[in-house]
Formats: sequence, structure tokens, C-alpha cells
Amino acid sequence: MGKPIIAYSIEAAINAGIFDEIMVSTDDAEIAEIAQQYGAKVPFVRSAVNANDYATTVDVLLEVLELYQSENQHFEHGCCIYPTAPFVTANRLKEGFEKLISQDLDSLFPVLRYSFPIQRSLKIEHEKLALNYPEHLLTRSQDLAPTFHDAGQFYCFKTDILLKEKKLLTQNTGFIELSDLEAQDIDTPEDWELAEFKYQYLAK
Repeated sequence: MGKPIIAYSIEAAINAGIFDEIMVSTDDAEIAEIAQQYGAKVPFVRSAVNANDYATTVDVLLEVLELYQSENQHFEHGCCIYPTAPFVTANRLKEGFEKLISQDLDSLFPVLRYSFPIQRSLKIEHEKLALNYPEHLLTRSQDLAPTFHDAGQFYCFKTDILLKEKKLLTQNTGFIELSDLEAQDIDTPEDWELAEFKYQYLAK
């Protein structure tokens, strides 16, 4: 849609007006240059150990917070926004941060509801279909509890809790529920085209 995908995340963060610092963690010079063009800072180069396919989001966040602390900069709250989240909006970021504060949560992130009850999901065993939860074979779908998954957009958190617990999901994690139009997992070229379709639809 005419600009680098990371630009959407940076612009949403800037437009939210709630951040003292907007930075991008990367080890790539091109990404760093693009991030700075769109208004983010790149104060550190991501370490090699956290720039491989096995580093977790929490690993990267801990590294960033520790680097800021080494320069005597401390933040009470943080928000990790993925660079591949073109549907993230300033309003959703503000909503998430406000709920984090008002409900005194450790962390918060957006979720999507599974469109079909996972209690009636199937698996393949020996080339045959089988139920994952056979006890729900005859349970009416409307009687099953709705289930959700991480929308993969952003995580708001208290920095002291993250540094202590070294995880984003605690027993005091809140959420905001998104609609199917507000997110799109992108793993294939078809997913990318679907994301563009959704984005154009929302733009109308």
C-alpha cells in the first residue's frame, strides 16, 4: 500500500501520543534507516544473540530495557508493537494503555476470538480424522466457552513486572478483543493480499 510495513506501527505509536520514547530494535541497517525516516529512534543495535530465529519477544524486550537502564533511563510502562502489524491503530494503543492503568494490570494485549469452538476441533491420526476433545462430540456449540488467540499486534506492560517475571502473560494480564477485520496473520502471499483487501475496506 505504498510504504514499508513497519511504517504503520511507527505512525500508530506517534499518533497515539502516549509514548515518551519510540524506538526500534534491529540489527539491520536498512530497517534502522527506514525506522528513523518515519520518526522512530534506533539508539541501540540489537545483539546477535537476539537477532536469530530463536530469540523470543521477551528476550528482545529485556535487552532493550537493560540497555536503557545502563544509560540511566527507566520507564514505568512499556509497549512492544510488532513491526508487521499494519492494522494496529493509535486508538487501540491508547485503549490498551488506559486499561492497563485503570485496572492495575501487569500486562495487556489484543486478542481475536476463534470463529469456531476449538473444543470441537479435529486432528489427523493414522490418516483418519479424530476429535481433539471427544467429550464434546455432542455438546452444543453455543454451550462451549469462547476461546481466543493472541492477535500478534502489541503488548502493554509494567516494566518492573516484566524484568522480574521475564514473561508477558501473567495471572494479571488483561485484553482488548479485536474484530476479524482489525487483524491479519501474514504467512503467505495470499495472506498479504487478504491483508491489503481488509486495509482498503477499512479505509473506506
